[in-house]
Amino acid sequence: MKDYNLKNLFRHAANVVTFAPGQIVFKEGDPATIMYVIEEGQVEIMVHGRLVETASEGSIVGETALIDHQPRSATVIAKTEAKLVPVDQKQFSFMVQETPYFAIHVMHIMADRLRKTHD
Repeated sequence: MKDYNLKNLFRHAANVVTFAPGQIVFKEGDPATIMYVIEEGQVEIMVHGRLVETASEGSIVGETALIDHQPRSATVIAKTEAKLVPVDQKQFSFMVQETPYFAIHVMHIMADRLRKTHD
């Protein structure tokens, strides 16, 4: 499962958004309608002001809000220039239904982040 890279699924995406180093992607508590696949660069995931993870290409951020429909549980800030592919609820649901490894990969990332948050 570690070899599964979401970047490959979204390599032809036309809706890439670029964030400059230090730019906020989203803030804890914000309403949420999309998640992002990291195509290039690194982002920092902060929970209550504490760094939980530095995520890089092939990973995702913002997935929890698409699953529980609650406000953002973390703040994400671009550490380097970061190119992110936005994924909305409709596309997320399609990917979960049609691409089993996508769903398993999302669960793996969420479980890993939950463990890091509680450490």
